Amino acid sequence: MKNGKNLAELARVFLRLGTIGFGGPAAHIAMMQREVVEDRKWMTQQHFLDLVGATNLIPGPNSTEMAIHCGFHRAGWSGLLIAGISFILPATLITGVFAWIYAKYHTVPQLAAVLYGIKPAVIAIIAGAVFQLGRKGLKNWQLGLVGSVVIFMSLAGINEIAAILIGGVVGMIWLRFSFGGSKIQSWLLALLPLNSALFYSGAGNTANASAMQIFMVFLKIGAVLFGSGYVLIAYLDGEVVSKLGWLTKEQLLDAIAIGQFTPGPLLSTATFIGYQILGVWGALLATVGVFLPSFIFVAILNPLIPKLRQSEWASAFLDAVNISAVGLMAAVTLELGRAILLDWKALLIAVSSIAVTLRFKKVSSVWIVVAGAVAGVLLKTIERVIVN
Repeated sequence: MKNGKNLAELARVFLRLGTIGFGGPAAHIAMMQREVVEDRKWMTQQHFLDLVGATNLIPGPNSTEMAIHCGFHRAGWSGLLIAGISFILPATLITGVFAWIYAKYHTVPQLAAVLYGIKPAVIAIIAGAVFQLGRKGLKNWQLGLVGSVVIFMSLAGINEIAAILIGGVVGMIWLRFSFGGSKIQSWLLALLPLNSALFYSGAGNTANASAMQIFMVFLKIGAVLFGSGYVLIAYLDGEVVSKLGWLTKEQLLDAIAIGQFTPGPLLSTATFIGYQILGVWGALLATVGVFLPSFIFVAILNPLIPKLRQSEWASAFLDAVNISAVGLMAAVTLELGRAILLDWKALLIAVSSIAVTLRFKKVSSVWIVVAGAVAGVLLKTIERVIVN
């Protein structure tokens, strides 16, 4: 009976997060941290941070895998499925509706005023999570330096998985032997070209897609996709545009646009693309294919994380990876702020949201997002009235 209540609560929490989860993986993880750690006390801050760090080292969408981790921690195998599916479902349904509209009318709906307010509020949520997780992960000055270096690496354009691996390995060796390891870091930089091996060859050049082809292409993408949603764009362009010819570049850009202004994981873009290729069945197969590897990877990884903490070397590696993950989130916050906080209205929403996030920790991130959306609509309306 207790497990049934846990599953129902998991479904409610992650359906809600999947519905209001604008802003990409960093924002989603920030919202989960607030819900799972601060509000419901399902796990400690340290274990949540361990999960974030470990998730950055495996392929797949980080926020979706964090939802699956949280479900597995709370209610075992059933929780793994319920939390993951609940988080994915809203985004795929919303994206599916937009895919149908696009296929029929060849237009992309615009929600400019709502998104204008949501984006600064999301930045505030990410900043709050960076502060909370960073305070927990910053155990010594060496880790502080590792995190700072990862921030600069990320801002310099170094791939996320390479940055976090370098931070983890260099930090582990430094913490265990107490030396800077500049030669080791230089050696590790040589590993960066290995990431290019993730860009694989396609299945062949054809615009006539079968159901099995669609499933296998998106299964392959889900199984090898490291990094952010922007890396996904490169994968999709190379596979469904250049190699297979299923979409034009213009259609791919429209698909990415849909993914960016709908909530939940950006990989729901697969739903949109699958629908354009083979209708409802294409949408279903592409969605299942791209998300299935995440469930498998998390099921393998989750039980190992507490054991890693028992090893001095593995524990040092986790500490370094954790602070590296926080560094990546901080870099994302800076980049989003530079792109979004372009006028006083957006800045006002962001500063107000940060104040609420840090001062009133019990206020749900849902309400911060809703308040941001309302503020965006009001400010844009006032601006139009003044101009006219």
